[in-house]
Formats: sequence, C-alpha cells, structure tokens
Amino acid sequence: MCKCISMTLLVSCLFAMLLVSCKKGPGEGGRATINGKVFAVNYNSAMTVPQDSGYIGGQKVYIIYGDENAVGDNIDTDNNGSFEFQYLRKGTYKVYVFSKTSPNKLDSAMLQKVEITEKKAIVTLADFKIKTNKN
Repeated sequence: MCKCISMTLLVSCLFAMLLVSCKKGPGEGGRATINGKVFAVNYNSAMTVPQDSGYIGGQKVYIIYGDENAVGDNIDTDNNGSFEFQYLRKGTYKVYVFSKTSPNKLDSAMLQKVEITEKKAIVTLADFKIKTNKN
C-alpha cells in the first residue's frame, strides 16, 4: 500500500511539473503574425536635401522577443517595403529598423513595441518612416 501511495505521489508531482514547464513566453512557435512597412526618404550624402522617397525594399527589420537583450530574428523588406514575422506566440515584442540621422553619426533605431494577446493575432504596425542616404 505504501508503494501505491508513493507511486501516485510521484506521478502527481511529475504531472504538476509538466504543466508548469509548458508555459512558453514570447518567441517563435505560435500562430500569430506581426507585419508592417518601411517608408524611406533618401537624402543627399550630407543628409540635407531629400532626393526621393517611397517604400523601400531590402531594408533590414529586427525583432526582439519579450525582455531579451539580443535580436531574436531579422528579415528584409520586399520590393513594396513590406515585412512579416510569422509563427509568434503571445507576448511582448520590439520591432525596429535603423534610420540615418546625419552623415557622420551611427544610425539610430526606430522602435515599435507590440503586444500579442491572442494565439492567431495579426498585428499590423504603423509605417516605419526612416531617413537614408543610399546614393
């Protein structure tokens, strides 16, 4: 009888640990999507005169999962300036692109924070508006 109680207790503990460990935070492995577009104003090399503007292809877009410090993933925009991060779980995400601020300074990050609250959510971000000097 003691073996039966011990075995039941052991199985109950294992089941409880399994339930607790199944909770997954932000990141890949879900069914949600974050999408958006990148609009760029192309300046001359001195960053003083706008040359042209439009949605930009080939622009890197980055995502950070939850409270992580490192980049979780990145993707290039398509020819229409669109990007999409798929297969995400519920949680908080930071999506960002780089924008040129002046000819002699490093690029600065344009960041948008987003919360996915539903398993199959599709979240569309406001357009990123960046400056470039890709002459």
